[in-house]
Amino acid sequence: MRVLGFDTSTLVSSVAVIDDDRVLADGRSQGSGRSADVLVTIDDVCRRANIAPLELDAVAIGAGPGSFTGLRIGMATAKGIAFAAKKPLWAVSSLAALAWDAEQCLANDQLLAHVDGVIVAVLDARRSEVFAGCYQDHVLLGEERVLAPGDLGAWVASIARDKPVTFAGDAIASYPALASLGSWVSAKTPSGIAVATLAIAGARIDILTSGTPTYIRPSEAEVMYPDGVPGALRKP
Repeated sequence: MRVLGFDTSTLVSSVAVIDDDRVLADGRSQGSGRSADVLVTIDDVCRRANIAPLELDAVAIGAGPGSFTGLRIGMATAKGIAFAAKKPLWAVSSLAALAWDAEQCLANDQLLAHVDGVIVAVLDARRSEVFAGCYQDHVLLGEERVLAPGDLGAWVASIARDKPVTFAGDAIASYPALASLGSWVSAKTPSGIAVATLAIAGARIDILTSGTPTYIRPSEAEVMYPDGVPGALRKP
């Protein structure tokens, strides 16, 4: 099964085309906030994979949480490609994809004891907050959360209890104090390979017409203008 998977939830866009468990091509680029950059990367990866959109079996997108602008661009781009190619669109959690990448890092480093433990995917959410999700064997423990960096340790401890814990994500760059929580692997942002792989292994629900990004928290505009943007129609 040939799937185009990509994620634009962070400042790094990641794209891949896989054929079941074989990676045909993948690539990353800076600037997920611009649709042109994402499309250039997708075109480059598809060319290197020697596959046209019509030859794909499905498109998969990392639905968030993450950058509001990046998520909207990613979802719109994924819908456009899937609609034009008449293929289903599948979505996975961007945090779940990051956790999958972290698991690959652990396996490559032969830290097998930690592979069976809890992997905490942590992305910088800006506004002095982080997005976080705890996973074990690809299963979400509890719910994905947005919380202050200082609250991350206690929350993870309440979920992981005495299990080995490994952290992954770009939040460590913005909040260096998080290093004290435990071991961090090199995976920083979700990969297109992870998105495509999890989509194939998942429920494969087509969200082409109904899919929306997973924001978790309200946007800045919603916080600043709960009754609507000044000058626009007010909410009833």
